[in-house]
Amino acid sequence: MTKTSKGHISQFIEKYYLHFNAAALVDAAKGYEEQLNKGAKMLVSLAGAMSTAELGKIFAEMIRQDKVQIISCTGANLEEDIMNLVAHSHYKRVPNYRDLTPQEEWDLLEQGLNRVTDTCIPEEEAFRRLQTHIHKIWKDAEDNGERYFPHEFMYKMLLSGVLEEYYEIDLKDSWMYAAAEKNLPIIVPGWEDSTMGNIFASYVLKGELKASTMKSGIEYMTFLADWYTDNSENGIGFFQIGGGIAGDFPICVVPMLYQDMERTDTPFWSYFCQISDSTTSYGSYSGAVPNEKITWGKLDIDTPKYIIESDATIVAPLIFAYLLDM
Repeated sequence: MTKTSKGHISQFIEKYYLHFNAAALVDAAKGYEEQLNKGAKMLVSLAGAMSTAELGKIFAEMIRQDKVQIISCTGANLEEDIMNLVAHSHYKRVPNYRDLTPQEEWDLLEQGLNRVTDTCIPEEEAFRRLQTHIHKIWKDAEDNGERYFPHEFMYKMLLSGVLEEYYEIDLKDSWMYAAAEKNLPIIVPGWEDSTMGNIFASYVLKGELKASTMKSGIEYMTFLADWYTDNSENGIGFFQIGGGIAGDFPICVVPMLYQDMERTDTPFWSYFCQISDSTTSYGSYSGAVPNEKITWGKLDIDTPKYIIESDATIVAPLIFAYLLDM
């Protein structure tokens, strides 16, 4: 694409983001664009609390415009986008969160407000509102002898329309709804760690649901292995927002296929970018430089590699804006 096709934000970035992390941002955005232009697919991984940070306002458009073909996210990001959709007006912002005393934190708990940095998620309007509807979908599936992945159950809930009466934001700002409409593949490693995962586990403990009704992490890995094999003809890029399991889990599919399955024709990831504020210290994987991944059989010598050491809530929307010609 030529510069003239770019919007004001993209032109601003190209003009002023010339060095250090700013230059890395531009290089990574252009590298992402080159991947798409050559027909490669892109995996985006979401760590942290990017859904509560309302990344959906721009990420949903990335999905609609086919600039992401598969997502790996934490269970928290999977559910928190939907929570924001149905309970946005009940969220409470706490700009002075650094100054809160333990007693003030306890007071938030007693008000049913679970804090994520400067934003509190309302338990009753968010968690419990979803619980009522998702439990029925889980139970109906079990009664019919059906099993699904966590994201598939969420898709069923969104597309069924049972949440429509609660919508408090524009539907186009929900990345989960955009993904559900496309039936976009999502990988959710460690889903059990999420609020909905905890709730599902509580029903298993009470004998109301079977653990087997929910497809497992191993099944997610085997699904990803098949998807990667079927879609890697022109390359598959890896765009990682943050660190943790959302990125660690899916990137391992390549060495698994190559080394453990002995499919030595498996291509490496064709692009890698990570936005992270982790540093390379104390054995940190999230802060490791991309070249370390060469030694693990994840990236090739010539794979385009980018690290942007900054705040993902600032960087990711700018890169997405560039890719959307904003």
